[in-house]
Amino acid sequence: MSVGPFIDTHCHLDDPAYGAEVEAVLARAAAAGVQRCVTIGTDVATSQRAVALARQYPQVAAAVGIHPHEAAHWTAEATTALETLAQDPAVVAIGEVGLDYYRNLAPKPQQQAAFREALGLAQRRRLPVVIHCRDAWEDCFALLREVRGASVQGLLHCFTGGPQELETALGLGLQISFAGNVTFKNAAPLRLVAEQVPLDALLLETDAPYLAPQSHRGQRNEPAYVVETARLLAEVKRLSVEEVARATTANAERFFGPRLRVRTL
Repeated sequence: MSVGPFIDTHCHLDDPAYGAEVEAVLARAAAAGVQRCVTIGTDVATSQRAVALARQYPQVAAAVGIHPHEAAHWTAEATTALETLAQDPAVVAIGEVGLDYYRNLAPKPQQQAAFREALGLAQRRRLPVVIHCRDAWEDCFALLREVRGASVQGLLHCFTGGPQELETALGLGLQISFAGNVTFKNAAPLRLVAEQVPLDALLLETDAPYLAPQSHRGQRNEPAYVVETARLLAEVKRLSVEEVARATTANAERFFGPRLRVRTL
């Protein structure tokens, strides 16, 4: 018996790991109580595929953007392409974008320039931003402060920061999302942080096909497993799973806006 409804706010349904199984994956998600999914672009090509999937499946919405690993590909042509994609009614956010100084696959100045472009695009299209931040907190927060007065709403996806990063993020009005890694056996410090996130700032995600929760670790992740992250967060916050489902769904609907609704094709 499913509980919910839940929203998986961050997955990559276009990933080759799913092959021709997307429809079956979405059916399993629905059976688990996951009513909607946001599939995320990481470059222009995957953003195009995300929009195509959202057009095909009414329970899927899309975000378009360029991952910091691909920052070198944020060109004028890419901006034009993303700006066009962002006009589609199925697009609910710009993302995933941000900074990653852990793998550092693009020079830091290039990442920062790409992030500024992303924030500008979000301002122009009046869309929220799905942010990837790893080992780059100071610069990420500094860039967000530059647009703080411009009503850009942000979501820190797959949050891995500590108490200080959480305090700063909440002070900037950011939403906080946790993926399956919060369930890992070695993630006790992250669970302590999750306990401190206000319920009205909390969202759920899988980052599927990556970061499958502990009970499926090492396997392909999928949106149905977001329920396991919800159960873990309910436990650490001493709430029922139903309370977490209601709150995180309401938060996602507020953050992404009316475009997130289940559409009729």
